Amino acid sequence: MPYRSRIIGTGSHLPEKVLTNAELSKSVDTTDEWIVERTGIHQRHVAKEGETTAALAFQAGEKALDAAGLTGQDLDLIIVATTTPDNTFPSTATKVQAMLGMDGGAAFDVQAVCSGFIYALSIADNFVRAGQAKNVLVIGAEVLSRIVDWNDRTTCVLFGDGAGAVVVQATETDENDQTGILSTHLHSDGKLRDLLYTDGGPGTNSTVGHIRMLGREVFRHAVTNLATVVDEALQANGLTQSDIDWLVPHQANKRILDSTAKKLGLSADHVVITVDKHANTSAASVPLALDTAVRDGRIQKGQLVLMEAMGGGLTWGASLVRW
Repeated sequence: MPYRSRIIGTGSHLPEKVLTNAELSKSVDTTDEWIVERTGIHQRHVAKEGETTAALAFQAGEKALDAAGLTGQDLDLIIVATTTPDNTFPSTATKVQAMLGMDGGAAFDVQAVCSGFIYALSIADNFVRAGQAKNVLVIGAEVLSRIVDWNDRTTCVLFGDGAGAVVVQATETDENDQTGILSTHLHSDGKLRDLLYTDGGPGTNSTVGHIRMLGREVFRHAVTNLATVVDEALQANGLTQSDIDWLVPHQANKRILDSTAKKLGLSADHVVITVDKHANTSAASVPLALDTAVRDGRIQKGQLVLMEAMGGGLTWGASLVRW
């Protein structure tokens, strides 16, 4: 019998420190009204000194494992999606592996920026389908506050820190069983890398670099690419837009979320939105939103959940899950 991936636990963790728009306006030439009108963001969480990506990832991962009734010893694989790793090497995932007490298996990072969690979930799903892993912990974790240019008001208002995680488990299934991860769809276009990038890195110079973005162009590609990949996922499974119970999108910007939902013909009450409280947390954004909707009871067994994201690269992707 073939294996299918099921998400059996979710978790998330946010730094304690909250930075509101009003507080941000004291150090940057901006206002709460300006930020809310253009982005829908009211606040973001910011990691304190010494609070690392691995620390956030560990907390989210531990909560997901608790929800799944498992421990680190039960895991075969940990995949951490991040664009802000603790070190150039080793991977943040190996640090989380040690923190969770996972003695065997493997751990590695994935870098696809805001699409990272979808990419990591796709990899986990393929490991399960190939029979190479039974229990996989997939984490999206970021401390974007450390690569934001706090003098650039067009970008610094957009980003926050946090982590979200899911536990994916292999289950034997038959053709009539349509629960679990139905399919994942990944894309990228390297010709568009200069629309959203950091201007540093060990391969080019010794500086960490800051986030640089051509916002209008990113917005245009996001609305088109996200709607297209959602349609691709639905068509691959013989489903339609009306079958979607919940859209869990990358929380980049309220205007992008509204435009994508409109393009898909989805009403706002079918879209999970957390960007107002979390801002854009890159790879952490989708699992943070997912965990929020699972824990508050919105997402129920049997419902169709569609996750999607687009990020620097440009990268984009979607995952369709029957809960």
